[in-house]
Amino acid sequence: MSIFTIVMTAPQVWTIWVGHQAAGVSVLSWSAYLVSALLWFWHGVRQRDRNIYLPCIGWIAANSAVVSGALIYG
Repeated sequence: MSIFTIVMTAPQVWTIWVGHQAAGVSVLSWSAYLVSALLWFWHGVRQRDRNIYLPCIGWIAANSAVVSGALIYG
Protein backbone atom coordinates (compact mmCIF):
# COMPACT_ATOMS: atom_id res chain seq x y z
CA MET A 1 0.00 0.00 0.00
CA SER A 2 2.87 2.33 0.74
CA ILE A 3 4.22 1.91 -2.80
CA PHE A 4 0.76 2.63 -4.21
CA THR A 5 0.40 5.85 -2.25
CA ILE A 6 3.88 7.02 -3.20
CA VAL A 7 3.02 6.36 -6.86
CA MET A 8 -0.17 8.39 -6.38
CA THR A 9 2.01 11.31 -5.26
CA ALA A 10 3.92 11.24 -8.56
CA PRO A 11 1.33 13.31 -10.50
CA GLN A 12 1.63 16.07 -7.89
CA VAL A 13 5.41 16.06 -8.21
CA TRP A 14 5.10 16.03 -12.03
CA THR A 15 2.70 18.98 -12.04
CA ILE A 16 5.00 21.03 -9.85
CA TRP A 17 8.36 20.24 -11.42
CA VAL A 18 7.45 19.75 -15.09
CA GLY A 19 4.45 22.07 -15.31
CA HIS A 20 5.94 24.63 -12.89
CA GLN A 21 2.53 24.91 -11.23
CA ALA A 22 2.24 24.79 -7.46
CA ALA A 23 -1.00 26.74 -7.06
CA GLY A 24 -3.13 25.28 -4.31
CA VAL A 25 -0.33 23.17 -2.83
CA SER A 26 -0.14 23.60 0.93
CA VAL A 27 3.50 23.82 2.00
CA LEU A 28 2.36 23.46 5.61
CA SER A 29 0.50 20.20 4.95
CA TRP A 30 3.24 18.65 2.85
CA SER A 31 5.86 19.74 5.38
CA ALA A 32 3.87 17.95 8.07
CA TYR A 33 3.88 14.80 5.91
CA LEU A 34 7.64 15.19 5.48
CA VAL A 35 8.22 15.55 9.23
CA SER A 36 6.03 12.51 9.82
CA ALA A 37 8.04 10.45 7.31
CA LEU A 38 11.30 11.58 8.93
CA LEU A 39 10.03 10.58 12.38
CA TRP A 40 8.83 7.19 11.15
CA PHE A 41 12.17 6.67 9.41
CA TRP A 42 14.02 7.43 12.62
CA HIS A 43 11.71 5.13 14.58
CA GLY A 44 12.20 2.32 12.04
CA VAL A 45 15.97 2.65 12.14
CA ARG A 46 15.96 2.60 15.95
CA GLN A 47 13.76 -0.50 15.94
CA ARG A 48 15.85 -2.03 13.15
CA ASP A 49 12.64 -2.68 11.23
CA ARG A 50 13.10 -2.45 7.47
CA ASN A 51 9.34 -2.62 6.95
CA ILE A 52 9.11 0.77 8.63
CA TYR A 53 12.18 2.67 7.46
CA LEU A 54 12.56 1.51 3.85
CA PRO A 55 9.19 2.88 2.66
CA CYS A 56 9.97 6.10 4.49
CA ILE A 57 12.88 6.72 2.12
CA GLY A 58 10.41 6.97 -0.76
CA TRP A 59 8.09 9.16 1.27
CA ILE A 60 10.92 11.48 2.29
CA ALA A 61 11.92 11.84 -1.37
CA ALA A 62 8.35 12.42 -2.59
CA ASN A 63 7.41 14.86 0.17
CA SER A 64 10.69 16.74 -0.21
CA ALA A 65 10.04 17.09 -3.95
CA VAL A 66 6.58 18.54 -3.33
CA VAL A 67 7.69 20.92 -0.55
CA SER A 68 10.75 22.21 -2.39
CA GLY A 69 8.83 22.58 -5.66
CA ALA A 70 6.00 24.41 -3.92
CA LEU A 71 8.48 26.79 -2.35
CA ILE A 72 10.20 27.44 -5.67
CA TYR A 73 7.14 27.65 -7.96
CA GLY A 74 4.43 28.64 -5.46
